[in-house]
Amino acid sequence: MKILNLYSGIGGNRKLWTPNGDDHDITAVEYKQEIADIYHDFFPNDTIVVADAHQYLLDHYKEYDFIWSSPPCPTHSRMNFLLKEKGKDMVYPDMKLYEEIIFLKTFFKGNWAVENVKSYYDPLIFPYTSGRHYFWSSNYISDMKITKKVRNDKGMTLEVKMNQMGIIIKDFHNYKGDKRTLINNCIEPELGEHILNCALGEQAQKPLL
Repeated sequence: MKILNLYSGIGGNRKLWTPNGDDHDITAVEYKQEIADIYHDFFPNDTIVVADAHQYLLDHYKEYDFIWSSPPCPTHSRMNFLLKEKGKDMVYPDMKLYEEIIFLKTFFKGNWAVENVKSYYDPLIFPYTSGRHYFWSSNYISDMKITKKVRNDKGMTLEVKMNQMGIIIKDFHNYKGDKRTLINNCIEPELGEHILNCALGEQAQKPLL
C-alpha cells in the first residue's frame, strides 16, 4: 500500500507496520527537520517530507491508500485542567483535529485513522477509545491494552522508556531537544500496528462516525 503518516514525529506508530521489510510505500510528514532526521535514521527507506502536515493532507490525500494522522494534542489534553489550576494562559482547542476527521470521512476513498489523546471536553465527533487514546477511523477500532507501562510511571528513566518502546534515540541522532518529550509523544508500536490492522478492515464493523 501507499501510506501517508502525518505528524510522524520519530515514528513510534509506524515501527511495526513493515514486519517483513519494506511491505508498504510510506511517506512521513514532519514539521521539524531535526525530528525528521531521527525518523530517517530509523526508517531510511521511507519518503520523508518536512512540511505542514495539515496542508500536505489537503494537497496530496488522493495519492494514498491509507492515511494516519496524529494532530498535536496539547490543546485537547486533560492537562488543561492543571494549567488552569496553575493560572497559566489558556488557549482554544485546535480545530484542525476535527477538520481532518470531517475531511477524511467525507472525501477520502481509502482507509484512514486519526489519533489524539482523551480530551478534557466531550468529543465533538464520537471516537473509538483504546487505552488513553481517542481514534476516529474508516473502520471499527477495538480496544487494546498495553501491558508495558511506558507512561505515567514517574520512577521510570528515559532509558527504560526507550527500551520498552523499542525506540532508542542515540547520540548519533544529534538531537539537542528534550528526548523524553519525543518518546512521550510516540504511539506505542504495538498500538500503531493494531490500529493499522483495524483501519484496514481486519476487524471491520460499521463505523460509529
